[in-house]
Amino acid sequence: MIEYKIDTNTHIGGWFMPEKICDDIIKYFNSNKDLQHEGVAASGGAGKKYANEPTLNIKKSTDITILENDISEPFGSYRVLLQECLDNYIKKYEHVNSNNKFNINTPYNIQYYKPNEGYKIWHFENAGNRNRLLAFMTYLNDCDDGGTEFKYQDLITPAKKGLTVIWPANWTHTHKGQISKTKEKYIVTGWYTFNA
Repeated sequence: MIEYKIDTNTHIGGWFMPEKICDDIIKYFNSNKDLQHEGVAASGGAGKKYANEPTLNIKKSTDITILENDISEPFGSYRVLLQECLDNYIKKYEHVNSNNKFNINTPYNIQYYKPNEGYKIWHFENAGNRNRLLAFMTYLNDCDDGGTEFKYQDLITPAKKGLTVIWPANWTHTHKGQISKTKEKYIVTGWYTFNA
């Protein structure tokens, strides 16, 4: 698996999955309209700057939710490749593995963004869910102006087909999506959470 070089001090790791798995997941998404639902950003108050600020409810994507134990294809193959990415991440940041045991214990999502859609506000992944340890995301297609901007790392990970990024779920990794005005974007995203 080819590594996407990111400064080790960022605690963000990236590796490229084969393009075929990306194509298979997009095909699954487009072939299952009945499973698609609207994704909403910032529901329940995430991204609020002040406690009395109104709750945002911004359409961000069209999603299909995948159950954490679904290993039917293409998700069985995806999970094998994702595990390889996690193994590489643990080699780089060995102390993440000295925590309590963790895994993908909750559903994750395939997300499709039309032009001008995306998670436009700064956020971090364990806001409201302290059980999340790491986040993962795989870009399923190229979208040259649709990467992810990490605030405190002064870093933008590019939306390159197959690039899988893993990062800590804490506030230290506050981020937001770059919003393409002209291109569509597909991703898979979810979390590694502590085992119950």
